[in-house]
Amino acid sequence: MGIEWELAPEDLARLRFAFSPIWELVASLRTLRDPARQAVHLPWVRAARPRLAGLDMRELFALVPPEGYIADFITPPPDTPLPDFPAELERVRQADPARVLEEVRRLGEDPALDRLRADPEAGIQRVADALEAYWQACLAEYWPRVYTLLERDVLRRSRRLAEGGAHALFASLDPAVTWTGTRLLIDRPWCEIDRPHGEGLVLVPSAFYWPAVAVMSAPYQSMLVYPVHGVGTLWEQGPPPAPDALAALIGRSRARILLALGEPATTSALARRMDITPGAVSQHLGVLADSGLAVGLRVGKQVLYRRTPIGDSLVGQA
Repeated sequence: MGIEWELAPEDLARLRFAFSPIWELVASLRTLRDPARQAVHLPWVRAARPRLAGLDMRELFALVPPEGYIADFITPPPDTPLPDFPAELERVRQADPARVLEEVRRLGEDPALDRLRADPEAGIQRVADALEAYWQACLAEYWPRVYTLLERDVLRRSRRLAEGGAHALFASLDPAVTWTGTRLLIDRPWCEIDRPHGEGLVLVPSAFYWPAVAVMSAPYQSMLVYPVHGVGTLWEQGPPPAPDALAALIGRSRARILLALGEPATTSALARRMDITPGAVSQHLGVLADSGLAVGLRVGKQVLYRRTPIGDSLVGQA
């Protein structure tokens, strides 16, 4: 038996996407403890494990056991589309001690949580300090790479929502998620959770929780975490080399950018992925656009670039 959420019209009207660096950080704790469950992250595990020396991880590992419930207060649902880590960490520091105690009780009698149970106010600050130290040691350096992957996914899903509505969007998230037209069915056995109550639903792609889904609801903002698309590319150094024929025709840098535009992307995301300056990417995009190979579309405050049909044809023939 899974979760059955009846989404009111106001919930659908307030449907939104968001990223969560602190969710990725917390989910990565399970990856560290059991790399075999996510072999795709082994390059990161090998780099991160030596950096744990000197960090006290006992409470964090107790709050994030290998399976089952994770203490909700360390993963507050994003309240903006693009929260940064310091802002999310501050929300952890402001957690309600009484609520924290309730969540800790759900984790059983792990001795590592005795200090937190005895003094929740001090324990919350200690846990936040541990999260900050772990972030700085093991994930901050890699966050731009993870962010770029999450950004590409949200652009893909937003396009799916615009083209096919809620049915197309939910069908694209994961086989565990089914939309009936009025109810959202989520295959999460042994999980009891309140349905949304008109405050909307936040959809959060995740690389480190992949390939599973996760949910959160009252007393928090309702949130569905789903596996990010393309996680297998996360630890690649960049897009595949451009074919020699295409590189000879338009230049190697422009060819690499054109290949990367198989998925819509912003200038900044392309710059991070290519490891070149945003200014250089912008110049190359201008040439590709003037040549009819790429097009820029404004979405909110961002401009997203994608290949045109002519660009697709050129890549396919290279």
